[in-house]
Amino acid sequence: MSENPIAFETVLDLCRSRRRRVVLAVLDAERRPLTVNDLRRTVLTSLHRTAVTDASDDVLTEIRLSLRHTHIPKLESAGVIEYDPERTLVRPTDRFDRLQPQLSAVLDADPELEGRIELRT
Repeated sequence: MSENPIAFETVLDLCRSRRRRVVLAVLDAERRPLTVNDLRRTVLTSLHRTAVTDASDDVLTEIRLSLRHTHIPKLESAGVIEYDPERTLVRPTDRFDRLQPQLSAVLDADPELEGRIELRT
């Protein structure tokens, strides 16, 4: 596999969505496989500023569906994650590591992602 960095335009395309930026940020911070539920909780608390216990079922379902049908497939098709649908597990790939330093620059410039995105349990 080549060690070439990923084109900046590709990084920008992957970061176009706020939800994908949160997913990328938490995967970057954790550097390990995460479940879709982990990602859903993190999106909810980071973007909606709502605890899971206070969120409506409709909001939780909408976030989960958007992750599974839009954002995870986009990241998987770019080769930066692998998704195991049976275990609902998202794993960063070696290609994910090559998003740096462009990913850091985009995430650091996002005023909506105040501070470090952390996994919400």
